[in-house]
Parts: sequence; structure tokens; C-alpha cells
Amino acid sequence: MTILICEHEEIMLTAIEFRMRKAGFKVSRAKNGAEALVRIEEDKPGFIVTDLVLPKTDVLELIDTIRNKQKSDVPIIMITDLDNADQVILEGFRLGANDFVTKPFKPSELIIRIKRIFQDRGIVVEREKIS
Repeated sequence: MTILICEHEEIMLTAIEFRMRKAGFKVSRAKNGAEALVRIEEDKPGFIVTDLVLPKTDVLELIDTIRNKQKSDVPIIMITDLDNADQVILEGFRLGANDFVTKPFKPSELIIRIKRIFQDRGIVVEREKIS
């Protein structure tokens, strides 16, 4: 199962990627919304984790494209700072995002949320020791 991580901050992108690989997931990376759309077409990820703040393509535009133009139901988790959350998160949910986490967050929390969404969809993911 490939997870696309869309994050413009290299440190955060690398940290999430490391944790996802440690949990046994394949990872695809994008640093902006336009690159994410290319990765979605080429890699066909089974899950998307995206920051709310993206260069080139707004996260809401990204979610709208995934849901309405591509007609995809791939799960999406949004990552946000507490400062800019409310309206964008609500709009993200309206457009079809599945969940969100706020920075700072523990990587283990993100893994649990991903696995829970997979479980709700009947997809079995191996258990991992949470550390």
C-alpha cells in the first residue's frame, strides 16, 4: 500500500516518510499540490496525507480534484497548525477529506488514524508496535 505524503516543509516530510516506512508502508512524496496531482496519477496511492498549506495548488483544490474530477475515494488526512484550522478543515471535510491531525502531533497518532480508516474500509493492515 502506497501512501502519498504532500508536505512543503522538508523536515516534516522526511519525518513522516520515515515513520510511514517504519510502519511498513510504501511512500510517495510531493512538496506541493501540483506535484501531488502528478504523483496521484502515476503512483495511484492508497492513502493521502497532506498539509493544509501547499504551494502551487491549494489543499482544497487538491481535495476537490481528487473527489470530483478524478472520482476517487482514496482516504485523505489533512495536517494543520492550530492557527489556521477551522474554516479550511470544515471545507476540507465538506469536499471529502476523512480526518485531520494538528501540529505538533505524534507520528504514532497518524499511523493509528490511517489504520483506523483502513479498518473502517475493511482493509487489513498489520499491527505495529507503537513507540
